[in-house]
Amino acid sequence: MHVTTRPPRTARFFLVCVAVGLLAGLMSGLFGVGGGTVIVPLLVLVLGFDQRLAAGTSLAAIVPIASVGVITYAVEGHVAWLPALILAAGAVGGAQIGTWLLPKLSQTALRWSFVAFLLVVIVSLYFVIPSRDAELELTWITGPGLAVLGVVTGILAGLLGVGGGIIVVPALLLLFGASDLIAKGTSLLMMIPTALSGTAGNLRRRNVDLAGAACVGVAACATTALGAQIAMAVDPFVANVLFSVFLVFIAGQIAVKAVRGRHQR
Repeated sequence: MHVTTRPPRTARFFLVCVAVGLLAGLMSGLFGVGGGTVIVPLLVLVLGFDQRLAAGTSLAAIVPIASVGVITYAVEGHVAWLPALILAAGAVGGAQIGTWLLPKLSQTALRWSFVAFLLVVIVSLYFVIPSRDAELELTWITGPGLAVLGVVTGILAGLLGVGGGIIVVPALLLLFGASDLIAKGTSLLMMIPTALSGTAGNLRRRNVDLAGAACVGVAACATTALGAQIAMAVDPFVANVLFSVFLVFIAGQIAVKAVRGRHQR
């Protein structure tokens, strides 16, 4: 049985968790992502968390982070509620498929494929500038499309450990024509049931540091609304540029993992 080593509860532990939370909250509100791409590597690198424990702790922290983000976007009318629930239902089911496929597929090939996907998205963001007036309406075409997107998002989350926002936000922008703000608000709402479902499983497996998750999550709540307000204040093209820079960072992280994974084989 895998035994997880937990870092000691020192002043440094809580200070680092607060700092990680403040940064993750800002990124979450600004880009409509959960913040796991910031939380997980910092917990591993700075506090020496085991990868599983870092991922489980991050997922638990995402619940309050995404909740504050949703409220901030919803107040301004930038959340598509029913589409978010369709996405979440697909993602929860897709995650089960992803974890089932995990031992059967080459992680290195998957990671390089995802890096290629992110590069296409990054380039597209400079050619497709969303309208702030665009809505995300449910039709006979978009409804099933959202369900499929949710399943694909869940599968990739299960396979690669990436957050749903990295996939959902650009997909809603580029494929569904949603405004950047609705894409971000809807993405954050989708994450809440998904994160709750994952956290329940992680708690059973003892893959959550509750003190760390609470510290990161509460600290993040202080900056999530600020990130969302910045997103609403900047021009849509500037928002796309900022998001593309963030995606370059994510693609770099995944590429490094792909290289390391190949060398470890």
